[in-house]
Amino acid sequence: MMKILKLTTLFILSILYSHSIQGQEKTIYSNDKYIWESSKMIQNGFEGQALSPTHIKSNYISPLQKEGDERYEWALKNDISSYPQYSSSFPLENAIYNMGLDEMVNAVEPFLTLRTGTDWAGVWTRDVSYSIILSMSYLQPTASKNSLLHKINSLGKIIQDTGTGGSWPCSSDRLIWVVAAWELYKVTGDYNWIQSIYPVIKASFEDDFAIVYDKETGLVRGESSFIDWRDQSYPKWMQPADIYQSKALGTNAVHYQALRDASQIADLLNKGDDAAFFQNKAEQLKAAINKYFWMPDKGYYAQFLYGRQNNIVSPRSETLGESLCILFDIASQEQKKTITQKMPVVSYGPSIFYPQIADMGDYHNNGIWPFVTSYWTLASAKVKNEESVLHAIGSTYRAAAIFATNKENFVADNGDWKGTHINSSNMLWSLSGNLSIVYNILFGMNFDTDRMTFHPFVPKTLAGKRKLSGFRYRNATLDIEINGYGDEIKSFTINGKKTNPMIMGSLEGKHDVKIELSNRDIKKLEMNLVPNKSSLLTPQTKIDNGTLLWDVVPEAASYTIIKDGKKMKTQNSTSIKLKEKGEYQVIANCNDAIRNSFASEPLIWTDFGIWTYDIGKLKISKSGNTRISVPIAIDKDGEYAIDWLYANGNGPVSQENKCAIRNLVVDDETVGATIFPQREEDNWDNTGWSNIIKYKLKKGEHTIQLVFNSQNENMNIEVNEAIIHQLRLYLLPEDKPNVN
Repeated sequence: MMKILKLTTLFILSILYSHSIQGQEKTIYSNDKYIWESSKMIQNGFEGQALSPTHIKSNYISPLQKEGDERYEWALKNDISSYPQYSSSFPLENAIYNMGLDEMVNAVEPFLTLRTGTDWAGVWTRDVSYSIILSMSYLQPTASKNSLLHKINSLGKIIQDTGTGGSWPCSSDRLIWVVAAWELYKVTGDYNWIQSIYPVIKASFEDDFAIVYDKETGLVRGESSFIDWRDQSYPKWMQPADIYQSKALGTNAVHYQALRDASQIADLLNKGDDAAFFQNKAEQLKAAINKYFWMPDKGYYAQFLYGRQNNIVSPRSETLGESLCILFDIASQEQKKTITQKMPVVSYGPSIFYPQIADMGDYHNNGIWPFVTSYWTLASAKVKNEESVLHAIGSTYRAAAIFATNKENFVADNGDWKGTHINSSNMLWSLSGNLSIVYNILFGMNFDTDRMTFHPFVPKTLAGKRKLSGFRYRNATLDIEINGYGDEIKSFTINGKKTNPMIMGSLEGKHDVKIELSNRDIKKLEMNLVPNKSSLLTPQTKIDNGTLLWDVVPEAASYTIIKDGKKMKTQNSTSIKLKEKGEYQVIANCNDAIRNSFASEPLIWTDFGIWTYDIGKLKISKSGNTRISVPIAIDKDGEYAIDWLYANGNGPVSQENKCAIRNLVVDDETVGATIFPQREEDNWDNTGWSNIIKYKLKKGEHTIQLVFNSQNENMNIEVNEAIIHQLRLYLLPEDKPNVN
């Protein structure tokens, strides 16, 4: 009876509220796909509307909708009165904020950890870390702490979630955990926290320095942060070992900030040598990122470097990586502005990368993820790009209003969640990003080790008065009011007394904070809104009797031949007679250059130095053959590419955590890590080549070894095995370039 009464009351209040806002609608932002008004989103004639601060209802019907599918509606279910209460003159904004809190309460598990989503149980390292950085550090500090502790394994190291080829080190973004842990410290000021986690951070870094840091470029190996389904963002020819060898923008940005934060933690713990070491590594990595990823002709960073014996650049943009380069100050001030003005975005938001991959489904490819959009929003606000901020907030609010929940991702072509590979409502990082709009953008909250500062950014069309009551910061409770628009604070008062726009961490008790903005128009910056596009298909190549051949690629205007990582020639025909030995690839070019294809699989044409040594079917594991030795003899000095033919049937390419890892030792010198990723579950006949390690050898006899040590532990810990079939060495050209 009480439930019926409650629903009836809610219905009546919704009608009254709806009537009260009729005639008060204001268009805040619009493009060719949707209109954002004060109380609703309008898309293709459908509306997602705030009927009250605690009720959103949408009449949206998907083209893929089936009879009996859910209709989209949210009504408050949980008691959110203990969390900061928010109000503004924009009804939809208020309702979406409350929906974020309501779904946040749903995400707190009984043991006070943060659930990833309705359909995703448990804690995931990257999901929870990105969520903590966005807003969970101050809204759920206890659950954030517990969740981070949950992602430490029995060896006292940060866990890399399952992913391509058996997780770490093919996936190597686990150190986003460090950034989240540092953010939590800045919010809470808990010195015991950083004391307890520092050994975990140091041990995790030591393994990564040995296994995933590339000595040649100074960059971090491994797939793009969070984009962990290999076929969703890489050319199809790339195997997990190839992905391990690649260097991705977002993952490198994560490691840079983790190094900086580790340095600050070490400094607070009076570990001066460690602090200097981490800071020096950070500066080296920052220089490498700008050297290898920045594309002056495009005005943003490249997606990743890829190849086998040579690195080439994938010139796609990658939204999370671009955003992190701005937020973490990897980019210069001029680069930051350029990125927000030049990086392509589509009407429904910034896609995960651009352009899309034509022969791939919708998930990371052709996808818009609200949590990524949230980082782009923060980056755009930092650069003071008002148009980009409005577009990004509109993207997030559109999805929340139309689907009345915080879904994980959407198809970039149509803005729908149906049609993606996998999805979930009540997604932690989506709702965390949604809430960050209020806290980190509109109120501009920023946390440091001893204070909270304010850098609000309120677009002109969102001008008005906003109140946030009951915000807890350490031992203080704040009622905060902000009025006006712009990015300049005219007046900041605490309990009526003017002061600098900050709250010291030592403040205690309840206080009133009032912020008046200057209402000065923000200098206009451009935004690169483009139609959604896909790149051309990747050429399929072969070498036949000294001729490089490939099939015609639809829409290709020409083809560029790559030799040893360097552009050699552009032509219209689909074959070329090879004259020089080397590693060859082909790129299909489009008249619209942004749509140029991935480079084809690297093919070797050589007769001047390939050595192979059959091993038999030798099983390596933690308990057997932990050190294997292969005596070799070569007849020419030079730099060699060394790899191994192997099988690993312990899991599929896309899941699990059983990648086998060994150190490569040449004549008693450890020269790098060789990894043997999973290739197919329960199939030990599926063979492939490991990653390549380059090493200079003198003519004569040598011994090459695979050795297991403590830094070779994968995330499974128990299973670390593969079957080794063959050792192979290639003599590399002497004038081999590095990256073009």
